[in-house]
This record gives sequence, C-alpha cells and structure tokens, in this order.
Amino acid sequence: MGKRIETLGELAAALETDPALAARIKANPAEAIAGLATPLQSDVWIYRMVVGALALAILGSVAGAVALALQDRAVPEVLLAIGSASVGALAGLLAPSPSGRER
Repeated sequence: MGKRIETLGELAAALETDPALAARIKANPAEAIAGLATPLQSDVWIYRMVVGALALAILGSVAGAVALALQDRAVPEVLLAIGSASVGALAGLLAPSPSGRER
C-alpha cells in the first residue's frame, strides 16, 4: 500500500479499490490495520525518547541556572531560552490534540 491512510473514510475508499488490502484485513484485521499506521502513530518509543530529551533539557537548564546563581554569576539568556522552549515543546506534546473533536 503506497498511499498513507489517515481517516476511516480513506480506509473505506482504499478497501473498495484495493482487493489485496481487503484480503489482508479479512485474514488478519489487527495486523493489517496496525501495518497502515505511520511509525509516529504506532511506535511509542519515539514519543518517549522525545519527551525524555525535552525533560533532560529542562532539568539541565534549571540545574545550570541554579548552579550559576549560587556562584553569583549571571545566567545566560540562551540557557533561559532553551529551558523555556523545552517547557513549551513538552506542554505541546502532552496536551490533548484538538483534531477529531466536534464542536
């Protein structure tokens, strides 16, 4: 299957036009449908690595800022920017997605 399927409507259309896909789904529905997902949708380790890297960036910037403040040195703005950007990115990843909701 070359085309990426993102919605149930696209899956229904693909089933009508692709008899091989229909046969794979009839034979083993769970495996066939799981194979249609993109790696970002199906691989939880990618998500965990990104969250872990952002958490490390936050902890590193906080630890660096505290260490510099304890030595009575000025905290560089780039350290604050890295920490702030990491907090924003982590919040964006952990917030529920509004797509698919009906108003």
